[in-house]
Amino acid sequence: MGEVAAKIKIMPEGTETDLDKLKETIKTVLPKNAVLKTFEEVPVAFGLVSLFALVLVGDEEGGTEAVEDAIEAIDDVESVQVVSLGRI
Repeated sequence: MGEVAAKIKIMPEGTETDLDKLKETIKTVLPKNAVLKTFEEVPVAFGLVSLFALVLVGDEEGGTEAVEDAIEAIDDVESVQVVSLGRI
């Protein structure tokens, strides 16, 4: 079984969301089989900034679902979307 790199777009609740705190929270809620590689902050509009996380998960059925569910459960997160997947 290989690994899959997933680029995940995370939209915070609003412009007042502390992105550094959100990053730390995301690190703590990821499932054990997921490895966070990087974060990227991308301005959206009117001061809103989205986070893009690059996460490695096992190449198995439902591979990113647990990661998406864990991040989506965080209070300061508005939405989570996998924008790209690729085998490593």
